[in-house]
This record gives sequence, structure tokens and C-alpha cells, in this order.
Amino acid sequence: MKTNLEIEYKTLLSLSEFDQLSKRFSHITPIQQTNHYFDTHDLQLRKNKLSLRIRTFSKGAEMTLKIPQKVGNIEYNIDLTTQEALTILEKDTLTNYPLLIEGILEQLKQYDIQLSDIHTLGSLTTTRREYQTAIGLMALDKNEYSHKIDYELELEVEEAIKGQRNFNQFLKENHIEHRYARSKVVRFLESIGKMN
Repeated sequence: MKTNLEIEYKTLLSLSEFDQLSKRFSHITPIQQTNHYFDTHDLQLRKNKLSLRIRTFSKGAEMTLKIPQKVGNIEYNIDLTTQEALTILEKDTLTNYPLLIEGILEQLKQYDIQLSDIHTLGSLTTTRREYQTAIGLMALDKNEYSHKIDYELELEVEEAIKGQRNFNQFLKENHIEHRYARSKVVRFLESIGKMN
């Protein structure tokens, strides 16, 4: 299992802003990834501010548990084969795979959540162009979920204050309006009527 501290800034984009930025990212081949979100039916993970997903790619997959910190989120990541991911998603339970996802299960045991109650709620597919810039790892996303489409720009950074300043400067220089972007999982949950 790998862990890392994720500090990122993001904004939702209009279609015209997305098209404008797409020109900057035109040298990057887009990749498609699908986030399959897990929670209990009454959102016990979300109530604890946790996010659990399996992300599938054209080759391979990973399971990620995000736990909020004072700044950013600690991410616990476990690489999965495509077949392992599809089996977990098909069986719709975490309880049959204690060795495969042991590290994440250990983290979840710190919360009063029955593992057998955790199931998939649905998925969100992102077409992403991502590259390392002078100010951080930048990603331009088109997200499709629940018959909706939205567009988003993310910047992942090492230092929070400097990263936020650089992100705001980038938006200003490119005439992009900052629009508050809730996390993808929250937007997905809103779209299926799970959150107000």
C-alpha cells in the first residue's frame, strides 16, 4: 500500500473555458478513468468525511481511501489488476478480499462502520489530460456521471499556501473565473440525490 498527502486546488469550468484550456493541453493524450464510489446506504463514510473508490483505467486499477487532514487528504492506495477490480465491483462487497485490500480495511476499522454494509453507489467517468507544470501537476477533466457533464481544472501541489497563490495567478492570467468545485464524490452523490 502506498500513502501520500494530496493537496489540490480546483475550479469548475464553463465549456468555453474548458475549450480554451484544451489548446494548452493539446500535446497531452487524454486518458479515461472511471471512479466507482463506495459507501453504506446511509453514507457512513461520507459522514466521517471519508472517500473510498476503485478507479479503473484501460490497463489496471487502484483502490483509494482518502482521509482528511488539517491541510489536504492522506490517500491510501492499493494497486489492483483489472480482474481484481472487476471482481470486487461485481461482488459488490469488501469482505471477501481481506488480504488484497488489507491496508485499507485496517484504516476503516478505526471507524464504527460495518464493512459488510459498504457497497458501490455508482460511478463517474473522467477524460483527463494531465501534465507536470512549473507550479504543480495540472489536470484538465471532463466528467460524466448520472446523465450530467461537467468540466474541471485541478492543480496538485506540495505546499498549500504557495500552491493556492500560484493557482489563483494561473486563473487570473488565463481569464478563468474561479467557481467553487466540491469533490467529485460529493458532486456524484448530489447527482443521485444522496446529499442536499
